[in-house]
Amino acid sequence: MPNNSPATHRPHRSSLYLPANREGAIAKARTLAADAIILDLEDAVQPEAKDAARDAALAASNAGGWGERSLLLRVNSLATPWSAADFAAARAGAFDGIVVPKVDSPAEAERAVEAAGGLPVWAMIETPRGVLAAPDIAVVPGVAVLLAGMADLAKDLRCRPDAARTPLLYSLSAIIVAARAAGILAIDGVYTDIRNDAGFIAEAQQGLMLGFDGKSLVHPSQVDPCNAVFSPSDADIAAAHGLIAAYEAGLAAGKGVTTFNGKLVEVLHVAEARRVLALAAMG
Repeated sequence: MPNNSPATHRPHRSSLYLPANREGAIAKARTLAADAIILDLEDAVQPEAKDAARDAALAASNAGGWGERSLLLRVNSLATPWSAADFAAARAGAFDGIVVPKVDSPAEAERAVEAAGGLPVWAMIETPRGVLAAPDIAVVPGVAVLLAGMADLAKDLRCRPDAARTPLLYSLSAIIVAARAAGILAIDGVYTDIRNDAGFIAEAQQGLMLGFDGKSLVHPSQVDPCNAVFSPSDADIAAAHGLIAAYEAGLAAGKGVTTFNGKLVEVLHVAEARRVLALAAMG
């Protein structure tokens, strides 16, 4: 992965948002299998509680105990009066990155990267302007992830998403294309119906099909099924091993054409098989 990307030894299948002022939830998060924990100072915290939540997030980061999980702080957007203090807390704490809401332009991404002081920036794409600017945002040095924010985007688009997120498919794909072109990660948005397990799994599988690296979450119950969806299955791993073995055997035999399970094997298929095995090893 390029230098913009998060550490390659960590998968990013599941990224769980938690209100930064919920001490009990934060304590429980240290026991969860989430790949990333995002302490939230934005939507989950009322204006009068912002300062206390910021102090709590800083204390939670410095207390440690996060293991191999990435720990991030979602700050308030650059347009708010809390933003500067939020970024200062992120720089002062033991965070692995900063989630920045409503990044609408490369200029805003550059401001966020400067304020982050060297911490990777996860840029939230959650407005029409952000979708259109996603390719330029993704290539700003210091931006490590494009993170889909579909609730705010749906509101701005005045669309009515169905279970298949049909009105949002263009925007979801635009985020993925921009991230892939820049060589950084793309993380899908949240699923808010926390009692609908089947609906969550279906949406996570759709995100995987579209090309996302993982999904952001709003409830601990979503962590394990999310990890399962975004982890290579035993069949995926076996197929990857088999394809690589067939390709290498073909090379050794001097064959011009190699097949596996009846399909032509090219270098791009081998590269994808190796990516699958690397992801399985990280998990």
